[in-house]
Amino acid sequence: MPENNVSSGQSLQGALLRFYVHQDHRQHGRRVWEWLLEQGNKLGINGGSAFQVMAGFGRHHVLHGAKSLELADASTVEVQFIVSHEDARRLLDALITTNIRLSYSYAAAIFGVVNTDTIDPPSIPPMKQSSDPFNQ
Repeated sequence: MPENNVSSGQSLQGALLRFYVHQDHRQHGRRVWEWLLEQGNKLGINGGSAFQVMAGFGRHHVLHGAKSLELADASTVEVQFIVSHEDARRLLDALITTNIRLSYSYAAAIFGVVNTDTIDPPSIPPMKQSSDPFNQ
């Protein structure tokens, strides 16, 4: 991750990298969501999280959702990493060699730390005009 002075109010620029996997899918005997977190950790990525999705649909347009505890293994898990662009590329390159099919999304992100110290300001960047073509 790029060395930025977060405590002086500067934010970090990078990406939000998300993977969408089925709760019960496995890779090397591990659940894929756990395995993804392990891969990110091995690569030295600063952090990752896994979240159980309440409901959603995919390319086949079938709405899925865990309706009971018995169906919990049929649900989807979102695994996300807030990373530098370089770390995202390293993780994606490492995953390509595994031959596992994964759906992912990648979006540029600005992130920082809200510092409760009265000496240092929070690292919230000023709002800028969006370059998003849908937001014009």
